[in-house]
Amino acid sequence: MTDVSQAPAQQPAGQGNSAKPGAKWPGAQRTKPLAGPARMKKRHGRLVKSFIGLVIVPFLIASFYLWAIADDQYGSTAGFSVRKDEGNAASELLGGLASFAGGTASGDSDILYEFIQSLEIVRAVDAAVDLRGHYSENWLSDPVFALWPDATSEDLLDYWQRIVRISFDQSTGLIELRVLAYSGEMAQKVATEILSQSQNMINDLNEQARADALRYARQDLDVAVSRLKEAREALTQFRSRTQIVDPEDDLKGRMGVMNNLQQQLAEALIEHDLLLQTAAANDPRVVQAKRRIDVIRDRIRIEREAFVSETSETGSVGEDYPKLISEFEGLTVDREYAEQAYRAALGALELARAKADRQSRYLAAYIQPTLPTSSEFPRRFVLSGLALLFLTLFWSILALIYYSIRDRN
Repeated sequence: MTDVSQAPAQQPAGQGNSAKPGAKWPGAQRTKPLAGPARMKKRHGRLVKSFIGLVIVPFLIASFYLWAIADDQYGSTAGFSVRKDEGNAASELLGGLASFAGGTASGDSDILYEFIQSLEIVRAVDAAVDLRGHYSENWLSDPVFALWPDATSEDLLDYWQRIVRISFDQSTGLIELRVLAYSGEMAQKVATEILSQSQNMINDLNEQARADALRYARQDLDVAVSRLKEAREALTQFRSRTQIVDPEDDLKGRMGVMNNLQQQLAEALIEHDLLLQTAAANDPRVVQAKRRIDVIRDRIRIEREAFVSETSETGSVGEDYPKLISEFEGLTVDREYAEQAYRAALGALELARAKADRQSRYLAAYIQPTLPTSSEFPRRFVLSGLALLFLTLFWSILALIYYSIRDRN
């Protein structure tokens, strides 16, 4: 191929360099012209106008409002946590009986955290310091950050989330809050009232826990007393039915009678054998000795039968000693268990009463509500920067969507 950068190999004679500038030689390769300088087009103008209208103008309006119209706000900080009094002399003395009286509930800080964000505390603080009057007095001059004068309770609760900012560490149970107001004194007053209402709520929890502990302890004691009465009544009925106070002691007495009869039988046999050596078999003394031996043997037989019979010759009922002893031991175990349960329930009641006399939960404030001297809110630099950032992102998204639709069409 012919290189366009080289001169042609042959030229017609006599012509020389008379060719006009820019003339194309025969067989030379054609090239595209270079791109010209970039120019502003209509779509670029629309893009700039949209940036000005959607970003610059709203940003200027927001900045003007923040710096020229928005009223200054003051922030009061307070920090506290819920503490529990775990140990005391009564619990150390009674040891494991503390479990019967009921322990302190866990998650008190979680409950308090939710309570500070509830409508109940909003109404209580509003009744104490007049939240509506303070936060709605700047409505005409600062409608964005002020409260609507005719706000309902629900509106006031939503506004409460803006002026009371809470941080809660679940691992330590520490709660820190910051209250915003149009004056430092009002911010401190609202924070102090929040602490007061929180303490009242903790006191209510204490009262409820005390009442529950005493009620449960009394119920357990009533059940223990009823069981003890039933166990003792069953043991009394057993003794009345069998006419035996203690089968083991009665058995020892009967065994003493058996041993005595065995001894008398041995003496009677010896006496009988001695008489046979000196007297005839029909001698009255021998007959009397033999009769005595027979009587003793009959008595021994009767006593032995009494150990396993349900009715003795005297008419006493329930003298089958294996069954009697088994029944008596069961009744004794029931009575001992009922007595132990009664003592445990009585100790638990005393412990519950001891705990009821003191405060087991209390609010520990490690940062008292501060009195701000300078206005730090609203954070104008931060809010202006966030407004510019989000407006730019919003405009960029709209621009991308527009060009995406345009390229598809």
